[in-house]
Amino acid sequence: MQNLIISDESRADHAAISHVIEQAFKDQQYSSHTEQFIVHALRDAQQLTISLVAVLNQDIVGHIAISPVSISSGVEGWFGLGPIAVAPEWQHHGAGSALMQAALKQLKAKGAAGCVVLGDPHFYAQFGFQPINNLILEDVPAEYFQALSFDEKFPQGTVTYHAAFSAT
Repeated sequence: MQNLIISDESRADHAAISHVIEQAFKDQQYSSHTEQFIVHALRDAQQLTISLVAVLNQDIVGHIAISPVSISSGVEGWFGLGPIAVAPEWQHHGAGSALMQAALKQLKAKGAAGCVVLGDPHFYAQFGFQPINNLILEDVPAEYFQALSFDEKFPQGTVTYHAAFSAT
């Protein structure tokens, strides 16, 4: 996608980010339709480790959030990816992939051990995510909960996302 710019969010971007997230998930049957509230709550709790926007022709067309997760084994340095959103008219044009690549690069540069994601196994597999035995998100089919390790070591245990993921 020509002229696509990936950058850190700014305070001025917040309303546009919420709008893109709302539009991206509006017709998704698997969605709780609270994703924009989750991002807002993560931001308020200062838990947005990475928050990037995809900008095309000065319009925000996508957003990705990464925040810390807890793992019952006590291992540290793991993060959760999500939500990731691209405005419907720009989906399948590369904005989501560009956001993914930039966010994972930043996360690795910060010294993270790895990242987990809940979502489409086919989409996330292309970035190296895979289901890991004994790394669990409760009440979720195992094939939809995947992990990417930056050091080839995968923890075991139950993953818990920040309380902001309960925002409505």
